[in-house]
Amino acid sequence: MTVATELNRGIAIAGGTVQADAGHDAAGHAGAAQGHARWRDYLELTKPKVVALIVLTAVVGTLLATPGLPPWRALVFGNLGIAMAAASAAAINHVLDRRIDAHMARTRRRPLPTGHLDYRHALLFALTLGALSMAVLVLLVNALTAALTFASLIGYAVIYTVWLKRATPQNIVIGGAAGAAPPVLGWAAVTGTVHPHALLLFLIIFAWTPPHFWALAIARRNDYAKVDIPMLPVTHGAEFTRLHVLLYTLILVLVTLLPYLTGMSGLIYLVAAIGLNARFLWHSVALKLTRRDELPMRLFRFSISYLMWLFLALLVDHYLLLH
Repeated sequence: MTVATELNRGIAIAGGTVQADAGHDAAGHAGAAQGHARWRDYLELTKPKVVALIVLTAVVGTLLATPGLPPWRALVFGNLGIAMAAASAAAINHVLDRRIDAHMARTRRRPLPTGHLDYRHALLFALTLGALSMAVLVLLVNALTAALTFASLIGYAVIYTVWLKRATPQNIVIGGAAGAAPPVLGWAAVTGTVHPHALLLFLIIFAWTPPHFWALAIARRNDYAKVDIPMLPVTHGAEFTRLHVLLYTLILVLVTLLPYLTGMSGLIYLVAAIGLNARFLWHSVALKLTRRDELPMRLFRFSISYLMWLFLALLVDHYLLLH
């Protein structure tokens, strides 16, 4: 009996040890998963896909500012500072919009509405990114780029998000100035000036923003109405917005011809711009004339590719020198 009792006790202790080890392993895996999720949550705060497009336009501005390759400090540190400022503005936007994001289907799974991150941690992260971006630009690039970048950050993160977005259906038109600034910032990082050709790049993005975002707003108008955001489809209706998408697309077509007409770019860019504009017009006309539910998001997605390929065409044209 004594041997049997001791044997059972040993088995029980061994079993408990195995269960405890299994529990520790499970807790360790859960902690690792939580750490991984936290890293992804912070990344999501920066809106990486949006920032990637912003940085692309800034890099193109940097490269177009000089006939050859720009100074490496301007190219690397200039665009690093611009990228961090854009990420900071995006994170501040998450913090300020966290309450309305919780009620919109498109945004309710963001890190703050879901509770994955505390808004104070998100704000500290955003301010740290902003401070680092200013330090990089002031110390390693030039004061003009830092000042213009700071103005763009405040324009989007504060003026647009806090006031314009909730004040007027023209919020996208006015607030688009902040989003159109990156190529000017990239150009200024090289030259320390605001060149007229850089302003042409600004004008392209400024004209592109309304049809790009209004297409999304048509698709998500019920969400915006639910949280009392006066986007154009909410205040004036989808039909009125469809018309203005088409009108602004026509403006965009004319604006994108200016780099060629002013001698800034040549035939490679012109051919690419004509092809891309024809496709954009096709989407805009289809949106105006038909009521298929998928068309607004189809135009929205195409507009992102449109801007990317248009700026890459500027870059290819610049270095192949066929004009």
